[in-house]
Amino acid sequence: MASAGEATLEDSHVGKKKKPSSRYWQETQEDGKSESQSKSQNDGEKSKRALQQKEKRMQGAKKRKHGGDPRGGKKLISGKSDPFPGPAPVPEERLKKFRRKEKSKLPPRHRHKLREVVAQSEVVSEMAQKQAARFDLLLPEDAGFLEGDEDEDTCTISQDDIADAVDITSGAKYFNLNLSQFGPYRLDYSKTGRHLLLGGRRGHVACLDWQSKQLMCEINVMESVNDVKWLHSEHMYAVAQKKWLYIYDSNGIELHCIRKFNDVLRMQFLPYHFLLATASATGFLQYLDVSVGKEVAAICTKAGRLDVMCQNPQNAIIHLGHSNGTVTLWSPNQKEALVKMLCHQGGVRSVTADKTGTYMVTSGMDKKLKVYDIRAFKPLQSYFLPAGASSLSLSQRGLLSAATGDIVQVYRDVWSTAVTKPYMAHRVRGTVWGLHFCPFEDVLGVGHGEGFTSMLVPGAGEPNFDGLDANPYRSAKQRQEWEVKALLEKIQPDLISLDPGQLGQVDQASYEQRHQDRVQALGFDPLAKEKFTPRLKTKGRSSSGKVEKRKKQVAHEDQRDVIRTAVEDKMKIEKERKEREKKEKALSGQRSALDRFKK
Repeated sequence: MASAGEATLEDSHVGKKKKPSSRYWQETQEDGKSESQSKSQNDGEKSKRALQQKEKRMQGAKKRKHGGDPRGGKKLISGKSDPFPGPAPVPEERLKKFRRKEKSKLPPRHRHKLREVVAQSEVVSEMAQKQAARFDLLLPEDAGFLEGDEDEDTCTISQDDIADAVDITSGAKYFNLNLSQFGPYRLDYSKTGRHLLLGGRRGHVACLDWQSKQLMCEINVMESVNDVKWLHSEHMYAVAQKKWLYIYDSNGIELHCIRKFNDVLRMQFLPYHFLLATASATGFLQYLDVSVGKEVAAICTKAGRLDVMCQNPQNAIIHLGHSNGTVTLWSPNQKEALVKMLCHQGGVRSVTADKTGTYMVTSGMDKKLKVYDIRAFKPLQSYFLPAGASSLSLSQRGLLSAATGDIVQVYRDVWSTAVTKPYMAHRVRGTVWGLHFCPFEDVLGVGHGEGFTSMLVPGAGEPNFDGLDANPYRSAKQRQEWEVKALLEKIQPDLISLDPGQLGQVDQASYEQRHQDRVQALGFDPLAKEKFTPRLKTKGRSSSGKVEKRKKQVAHEDQRDVIRTAVEDKMKIEKERKEREKKEKALSGQRSALDRFKK
């Protein structure tokens, strides 16, 4: 049994091929070969993967270039691709709203530096336009108007009803100040719309934060007050008193008494130029630079008493109304009126202009209210008021307020369509002496014989303000910083003109035209040669014959120079003509394939 078992085991071992035994040096060589083979295989796989990734990137770039997938096939974390790739599109209508200018033409290629600058400025301008259009979505506030029920006129709705219907904060903006002792009153709101300045005819001057009803100062100047006006901030204001012009601070302390400005009746402040324009009873229009305290210009209008005045906020031109029915436009750069318009058959009672500088509204003694397009100087609408309008004011949203006696009427869209009835109406306690819409608020301030009334006029104020220009909620630190920046960016009075866009245009006048203008302005030609006068000599050398001889000699020298330049020009022209003929001859001497057909 054992022998049989052994035989079977041996047979099984014989069936398997026995691996030959190897030495240690052979094992290391074989292992090294296998490791190097596996390493080379791994390197080949890595290079293949790198090539595949490179090809994918190239394909993605080609797709993006030819308008394919803008994200290059990239996916979000969730695994889904972006359904709205790239920046959100901006509507064309909104872009038109913020368009500054048409696209400028690029200069020729040889002026590569200028070409780059122009192209870069175009890119920056387009980016600013798109950003402004996008940020317009962040201004949700909108101006709402008063809407009546069916068969109800909005002019019949009283101020008490409006104050009861609105919220408590808005309702508190309707109030009356009973100041019957020193009236009638003129008024002015600050640029931010936060502060109110009142000036009574009999000397009472007061300034207050009208929203919180906090009184800043109250004084009596002990003489008649013709007009009051805020200056660049709510810490300084000007008062046109009986004799001279006075400057006070917000505490009622007198800062300056300017005696050059006497008998002032009306004032306007130009905020971006720091100029206070005054119209006097003597017919003088004067400009005071409040930043340095100097008189910039004094113009004699030769039109008598000036008690009707307004400014165009868009180009800082002053509009004056006169007793002969004309309205004149003035700039501190010229001693004559820029424009004279015959607006009424009687004297002009009030003038106002809108903030875009497009429309002007006037009222006159002929009981008419007229709307003009200042760009074309043409009338657009004419309305007849039974008693005429003594005071006019335009709001930031284009509402027109007109005062007739003790009644204040507000009109809407007076220049686009013919208006048949007022938008709102209100009766005050005394004869109206001053009207002014509050900036950024639906409020109309009315100064009258019995004090002051603050009316609610829905849709009058601009709902969105520019925080860098006029911020109603600015702090003391912000006001100080704004004041410094405004002084640094002050516009010079020389730049005031009818068309502010002229500053950005290129003057293409020729040298001859400019020279003629200079000669006309100076009265003589600065480039002309002085006439030769011989010097006086002694010992008989200044006899008349020798003097004439010297004159002729100088004249011959001048003539010689003229002849020399003329000959040089002639020789140059002759040389160019010869070169041209030589080129033509060389071209004509060349043989052509068509010469064989010549006879």
